[in-house]
Amino acid sequence: MPKMKTHSGAKKRFKRTANGKLRGRRAYSSHILEKKSQKRKRNMRNPVEIKPADAPRVNRLLGGK
Repeated sequence: MPKMKTHSGAKKRFKRTANGKLRGRRAYSSHILEKKSQKRKRNMRNPVEIKPADAPRVNRLLGGK
């Protein structure tokens, strides 16, 4: 059986933490920023933990089980 390949797009967008959690960029942070408050935009700079519902799919793309 050939090895599983890591999804190239996913490896650029998500990182696995030391404890095995997944982190990625926030949604809605790249355009139409004029109407969003400064506080909201500032909070969007930091990556967030991927939601539990999406985690298995991202994990699989990164080569996990």
